[in-house]
Amino acid sequence: MTFNEPVRKYMLSCIVALVVIGLIVASVLANKQDEKFMMDESLYNNAVQLQSNGDLEGAEEAISKVIEKKPNSEMANYVAALTIAQKGDLKRAAIYMQKVLDINPYKVEDPRFMIQLGEIFVGAEKYEEAKIVLLRCQESQWTLDDFPNYQEHVAFLLAQIENSQLKEGTNNE
Repeated sequence: MTFNEPVRKYMLSCIVALVVIGLIVASVLANKQDEKFMMDESLYNNAVQLQSNGDLEGAEEAISKVIEKKPNSEMANYVAALTIAQKGDLKRAAIYMQKVLDINPYKVEDPRFMIQLGEIFVGAEKYEEAKIVLLRCQESQWTLDDFPNYQEHVAFLLAQIENSQLKEGTNNE
């Protein structure tokens, strides 16, 4: 079967029209996605700004809106955990930190995250989990430039766990 010149022009015109329509649709969808991303990013940035300014209530409210829209956002859950920990609700903060770890298991290689996780677990009286985290910190021999006594702090937290467990053992007897 051979195509004559008008048929070939018609087929080429159809292909070009489909490509143009596809590009227009992709552009419209991308613009909508960009608007949504910018709104979410604005809420996130607002939450971080409120947290750094000390407005923990406002920060928690803003970050909860981000988490409603993106419940599996590692950064949003992390900011929520730190904000809630600053407010003193370490049991809830531990839940958010655990979710961060569930979302990104490679966070176990992040020394700052791990020491914060250990501190929150100790504060939430999740001593067994804290011990696992802090022993990982100790075994890895991590240090941070802006936290020169990292390993001493790990040792302090481990001692605090031991003391708390000894007190619990004495109280249970």
